[in-house]
Amino acid sequence: MSPIVTIGASKIFKEFSIGEIAKAIGTNVQTIRYYEKRKLLAEPLRNASDHRVYSIADRDRLAFIRHARILGFSLAQTSTLLQLADQPEMPCEMADKIVQENLEKVRQRIAALRDLESELNLMLSGNHRQDNRECRVIETLADHLLCKHQQHKTIREKGFG
Repeated sequence: MSPIVTIGASKIFKEFSIGEIAKAIGTNVQTIRYYEKRKLLAEPLRNASDHRVYSIADRDRLAFIRHARILGFSLAQTSTLLQLADQPEMPCEMADKIVQENLEKVRQRIAALRDLESELNLMLSGNHRQDNRECRVIETLADHLLCKHQQHKTIREKGFG
């Protein structure tokens, strides 16, 4: 990335194009524009050619947003976390609460994935013939009674499958 250095009022201000900042953050230009539209990022300054220009602070804010999104935080949660970051005197309770909520969701997804893994292993553990007449995989997909997964249990209880 080759920033443009502007010297003014004894301050060095680095400007980045939207393409440069997208590459630096590891996202795409449309995503940055979307974050601007959702007010996660302030409307950027424009240069003489009316192109967006971003500062180091903008780059850092985008990195924060990108990191939060990679960790699974929603846009609303990311917005709240940005507001908290902008007010360092605020207590950390809200940030902790957001992380705790996401941690519980991750644990639920992990449990669901373990159930799925178990179900797929069970499908593979059956008899395997040369043809599909007695294929455990086909039989299991066709009959929910052969499934052990909680979601399939609910389907069976409702009389489907």
